[in-house]
Amino acid sequence: MNIKSFTFGIGLGVFAAASVLPLTILPAAAYETVLVGEFETARILVAPPRNGLERTIRDGLRDAIATAPAGSRARTDAEQLYYFYGARHFAPLWLVEDEAGNTAFTPAAQGVIDLFGRAHLEGLDPADYLTGALDIPAASGDPQRLAALEGEFSAAMLRYARDAHSGRLDPASVSGYIDVAIKRVDEKALLENLSASDDPAALLMSFHPAHREFVALRDLLARHYDGAIEAVEAIPDGKLIRTGMSDPRVPLLRERLGVPVPGEDFTGVYDQTLVAAVKDFQTTMGLNPDGVVGPATIAALNGAAGATRAEIVANMERWRWMPEDLGDFHVLVNVPEYRLEVSKYGETVWETRVIVGQTRRQTPIFSDKIRHVVTNPYWNVPPTILRQDVMPRVAANPGYIASQNMELFYGGQRVDPFSVNWSEANPAVFRVRQKPGRSNALGMVKFLFPNTHDVYLHDTNSPGLFQRSMRAISSGCVRVENPFEFARALLEFEPNFTVASLESSLGNNERWFNMDQHVPVHLSYFTLRIDEDGTVRSFADIYGHDGRVIEMLGLE
Repeated sequence: MNIKSFTFGIGLGVFAAASVLPLTILPAAAYETVLVGEFETARILVAPPRNGLERTIRDGLRDAIATAPAGSRARTDAEQLYYFYGARHFAPLWLVEDEAGNTAFTPAAQGVIDLFGRAHLEGLDPADYLTGALDIPAASGDPQRLAALEGEFSAAMLRYARDAHSGRLDPASVSGYIDVAIKRVDEKALLENLSASDDPAALLMSFHPAHREFVALRDLLARHYDGAIEAVEAIPDGKLIRTGMSDPRVPLLRERLGVPVPGEDFTGVYDQTLVAAVKDFQTTMGLNPDGVVGPATIAALNGAAGATRAEIVANMERWRWMPEDLGDFHVLVNVPEYRLEVSKYGETVWETRVIVGQTRRQTPIFSDKIRHVVTNPYWNVPPTILRQDVMPRVAANPGYIASQNMELFYGGQRVDPFSVNWSEANPAVFRVRQKPGRSNALGMVKFLFPNTHDVYLHDTNSPGLFQRSMRAISSGCVRVENPFEFARALLEFEPNFTVASLESSLGNNERWFNMDQHVPVHLSYFTLRIDEDGTVRSFADIYGHDGRVIEMLGLE
């Protein structure tokens, strides 16, 4: 069979005398599996250009493939566009010729150009789409130069859709503790839909998240650009400010909270009047109203003043990493906020304080589903804690195991720690678990969503820690205040058991309850939250994810 003269029919017509490109160029928009002898093979076909304009578009796409690094996103885009355009003789999508013979971008394309120009209002960068390679003004009026931009224009559309949908950064490049599934764009379908759309700009806009808080952040960003929000001096970080202390930040605190200076001889003392104002503010923002000005209160004060553009864009970027559908009924833990909330049909129906991982053992950021509730749990000590914390203590004092209500295992068998020669033993071959009981680090109940990070939600044997404002103190898991109230909210749609079932099982024996209704849970990281009434709440960047995103995106 002469494959170079094969006639191949696809949606836009029948292409005769189609040329064939090497399979190494990959991935094809126009191909067919054929039988050659006894073997199946893929034949990639490209319809030939019919005029100079189409030849220019083809050559431009070929050049894009040749100059893009192998394996790069630009190379994949160029290859995909080559075959997409090749299936239609390289006819332009975005150029039109008027009655006088002048070539220009179509009105629909102009709408996309306008969209690119205001990308900053969406938390994106116009320069990522209106690139130097897409110099439309310089090509104006020159059909061949405009044709050369056709492929680059379509490539910019693909980039915009991907950035709007899943963000500009690979989440894992920000931190190894961020483990979110990257959302993919069906680019072949996108190209087909764009080419058939009367309003491709609106189609591209639909790739932005629809989450309420993303939209609220976008509105807040627009107010910054409109000048509706005046820049205010940020209150600097520093040592804790307690009642009676003097601190150079006190005058700024008074100004921010509208507390008048008591007199000309004011010395910058943090007095009772200002303490009362701080407590009121802390209560309003959902903080522990202790009157102490620390990182959480300073972050909230700065955020209440509108936050910065960079902070807004960084949080918008992380919303793009979230699943499109959080679930009609779901649990969200916001790590910087130290808060867990249960949401039903878009409304928060229950919330509580949480304790999260410390900086060196961070709570990972990911989504999963809660599948099991366990009462009277054993605590199987995770490898990192075992290696760094537990085993050095056991080697120094074998009685540590019993003092912590723990058990030591070797090869699946429980062993007496006093029977081990710790001067020669390899701690890595041992396993330790803490028995159920009130001294157990997990408390009386845990909520499992099996994952590779070995983290979960659980009770605690140290409830007093919830009174702290700074609660990044765990080894990675999330400790939940009022865990049985959380269970009541969590199990609203669970047919198999109730909170009463959990409570009646309390004792010394571990008991598993398997949920029939698995509930989505999202461990998230947002330093800005916007309430339904528009109140902006800001939280300290405890893990530095905000700063890293801002740095990687080159934001001010």
